Amino acid sequence: MRSLILPPLSVLYGAVTRTRLSLYRRGTFHSTKLDRPVISVGNITTGGTGKTPLVEWVARSLAGSGKKVCILTRGYGRDNPQQLVVVSDGRTVMTTPSEAGDEPFLLATNLLDVSAALICSADRVAAGNEAIRRFDTDCFVLDDGFQHLRVARDLNIVTIDATNPWGGGHLLPYGRLREPLSGLSRADCIVITRTDQVNNIDSVLNEIRRFAGAVPVFKSRMRTSRIRSLDGFSDEIIPPVAAFCAIGNPRSFFNAITHEVIFQKAFPDHHRYTQTEVDSLIEAAKRVGANSLIATAKDAVKLRSLSFSLPCYVLEIEPQIEDEAELIRLVLNAANQRRSSA
Repeated sequence: MRSLILPPLSVLYGAVTRTRLSLYRRGTFHSTKLDRPVISVGNITTGGTGKTPLVEWVARSLAGSGKKVCILTRGYGRDNPQQLVVVSDGRTVMTTPSEAGDEPFLLATNLLDVSAALICSADRVAAGNEAIRRFDTDCFVLDDGFQHLRVARDLNIVTIDATNPWGGGHLLPYGRLREPLSGLSRADCIVITRTDQVNNIDSVLNEIRRFAGAVPVFKSRMRTSRIRSLDGFSDEIIPPVAAFCAIGNPRSFFNAITHEVIFQKAFPDHHRYTQTEVDSLIEAAKRVGANSLIATAKDAVKLRSLSFSLPCYVLEIEPQIEDEAELIRLVLNAANQRRSSA
């Protein structure tokens, strides 16, 4: 029954999406220019494209050039999605993971060393103006911003996952495409992620050229930056391990683990763990002989308050980008533009 219902819903979703995009093109709907440059990082499919590590990379690149950076994000999975929440002022994280959402909380925590602020709000225009008022922000990183056309941007970066580039080839909810591939024509540059997990990307490049033209395309892979213990006290990880996660592309995480994995468990993206679930997970891991657990950094922010009878470790990743200097040049060129308010 589900397979019969979803295709018509995808047709309806596509019609609504095309109409909305057309209204922006015609000027019926207007994009608002914030009084600072905006670099958007987004995707054309839902979940798991490696977007969040790239958002952090962009913010670090901007902060490293002396910019006062603020990330603007919706904050999926947080308690009060309509409330504007200042997650971090760049010096202190002022919320919990449930108040901010797992990915914003992780970004805010990781970026304290470069003093990048972060605000969650469904209204990114209001959030941007608040950041300018409170933090004298120099430039913005618009997280998950490709379809958020209400905010004008100076650079539109789109991430495409090499392992599942087109979300099954169908629009939501039958597939994972957020909009037709023709939307790639709005991209200023494209970053193909996880290129190390596929044999070649020629077909992906051909599709990109077909819809996006001759925009710059960068290849990247996810590199393990470190593996740390969740509690900060455990010794070095002891294999075999039981791996678990609640991310958009669990297979990419499982493939990145270099230790022997004898148990895998994937929860829905943004899942909030309970102690009962953790206890059940540990029991299953012990039954198959696992000595340790391993999760993602995104999971870790939701696990710190829970108890573990097996050592739990966190795999942290960062993007490794071919021709990184050129992408930095594009980002800094956009950030050095001055805009006036609309």
